[in-house]
Amino acid sequence: MRKHIVAGNWKMNKTFSEGIDLINKIINKSEPLQNVQLIIAPPFILTSEAARLAMNKNIDLAGQNCANHDEGAYTGEISARMLKSSGATYVILGHSERRAYYHETDEIINTKIKLCLENSLTPIVCCGEVLEEREANKHFEVVAKQIKGMFQDISSEAFKNIVIAYEPVWAIGTGKTASPEQAQEMHLFIRETIKNIYGSDLSNNVSILYGGSCKPSNAKELFANPDVDGGLIGGASLNADDFIAIANSF
Repeated sequence: MRKHIVAGNWKMNKTFSEGIDLINKIINKSEPLQNVQLIIAPPFILTSEAARLAMNKNIDLAGQNCANHDEGAYTGEISARMLKSSGATYVILGHSERRAYYHETDEIINTKIKLCLENSLTPIVCCGEVLEEREANKHFEVVAKQIKGMFQDISSEAFKNIVIAYEPVWAIGTGKTASPEQAQEMHLFIRETIKNIYGSDLSNNVSILYGGSCKPSNAKELFANPDVDGGLIGGASLNADDFIAIANSF
């Protein structure tokens, strides 16, 4: 049975006090929710306090990224082990912004996935194409290559602890959104690609989230697709009412 998941990626937004205020609002509004796993990924400075506030609530904490090293002289980095010790249970890996701004490759993301799994963190692994690739009709080829590279040498047993997020990069921060038909088409393709690697049992049970300008006005239509299991939410996760409205779209 696949989980319905709505995960909020706050990116580099909110000071400590602003973040605490938003977390409390989300907690207060999330009480009636059922059958949806809420995850928030605030900036690293908020992880431990957010975990404390959300304890015994239907809210899990995620890191927005982690290092591709376990420890050592890597100034400014946060390891998977550190994230786990601060109360996180998930971590977002391979986000399009990490690929674009910090030149992360599938090989780097693969290393991070392995470190997260070793530290009992569930990776939310992102894949997706940019506008030029979509317009050149290479979107399936690009996503298949990303999946094969990121999951290299990840065992079937380990893959049971993976969540996937599809990001049409051309729809992030642009106001554009993939149509429900486009979202379903790619989510089904991702599921079939996973099936070819790991078999039908794992492909049928992996949660695949949509991550491209999902908001209260389009979430219900997107989530109605049989292969869309939730959302990786950006801007709308910075407003408690919007974030909970998206979760209520199930």
